[in-house]
Amino acid sequence: MARETRRSRLDQPRAPRRGVVRAPHDPETFGRLSERISRFIGSWRFIVYMSVFVATWMLWNVFAPENLQFDDWPFIGLTLMLSLQASYAAPLILLSQNRQTDRDRVQYWEDRARIDRIIADEDFLTREMASLRMAVNEVATRDFVRDQLRELIEELQDTDASSEASSGAPVEAPSAAPFEAPPTRQE
Repeated sequence: MARETRRSRLDQPRAPRRGVVRAPHDPETFGRLSERISRFIGSWRFIVYMSVFVATWMLWNVFAPENLQFDDWPFIGLTLMLSLQASYAAPLILLSQNRQTDRDRVQYWEDRARIDRIIADEDFLTREMASLRMAVNEVATRDFVRDQLRELIEELQDTDASSEASSGAPVEAPSAAPFEAPPTRQE
């Protein structure tokens, strides 16, 4: 009964048999080899080589003497060779596409992480700039200080004028010269 349960479980791989020695292989090396083959098969060089080979095959078997022809008109041998080549090329191309998909997926996640870091940095810098703007608005500017000093000087002059009028003695008013704006530099 346990044997039937194991056989009926098609969703799990079989356990390796004892005594069977498998040749060690590196899937990464095989993947790189499949990519190189796929890259060559997808090149113009391969198309030219294959076209020359097929044309030579067909011309030889059409125009060569009867005793030297090895593949008659429907070119069964050529068809068999091209089918064999295609049957090996298709899985190799799929393997290389799968590897490229894996690389693209890794690149996508790296790009996404980089974009997330950039967005976080941008948010941080935006908050910092906003806090600096708020802090600058609270700082007294040179123009604000000058206006306040002018108002104080005017109040003092008004106060002195009213005290002079009430006492009758002249009081010297402070000079406004030290609070005037410095000359602008011309470059």
